[in-house]
Amino acid sequence: MAIETVHLVQSYIAGKGKALKAEPVVICKSAEEARRKADRLSDTRLGVVAFSASADAELGDYDENPVILFKSGQLPPPFDEA
Repeated sequence: MAIETVHLVQSYIAGKGKALKAEPVVICKSAEEARRKADRLSDTRLGVVAFSASADAELGDYDENPVILFKSGQLPPPFDEA
């Protein structure tokens, strides 16, 4: 089991009705790269969140309490919390 920290950016666009539709997640090499990408995407997306999480890539097991690096706009739970 190889635990590593991954840095991800998840963006959201309009879905049906008032729902948000998740775009494909973007994997970044560093926390700073994730912040920069999320900041750039925030101008053109309804919502964007960048976060870091511990993960076992082989099992696809991700930490349930990610560290939020950047967030903007409309986000679904649990990212919508303050």
